[in-house]
Amino acid sequence: MNFEDIYCFFRNPPPLYLNQELAVCYILDILLQGDSYGTELIARLEHESSTYRLSDTVLYSAIKFLEGSGTIVGYWKKVEGRGRPRRMYQIDSEWTTKAQELAYFWEQYSSTNPNTATGTPALDHSRALATGS
Repeated sequence: MNFEDIYCFFRNPPPLYLNQELAVCYILDILLQGDSYGTELIARLEHESSTYRLSDTVLYSAIKFLEGSGTIVGYWKKVEGRGRPRRMYQIDSEWTTKAQELAYFWEQYSSTNPNTATGTPALDHSRALATGS
């Protein structure tokens, strides 16, 4: 390791993996926009954000939680061009208000995190060296 490695880390930090609480809020945010399926949820997060990632394990445990609570319902849908049906998810209509409330948590978290989808603030190397920080 050298000092340039440290600067590189902060210029281009590794992605942050969502925990189950954030995953629940993220999933609800996406499902409020329309039905979706597991791999699309992961791919969409990666496409829309350079900051966040979602592991299969956390995704499916969050989905299991949401299905178990009745917040979302799953159904099978045959997709043209694919051999097998996909498991699609949608928000149960009785849970829309609660889903909006929880989705708001994700929106606030992802917009106020210092490493937003637009990237991290540029580091001023000369200031960092002059101040020792």
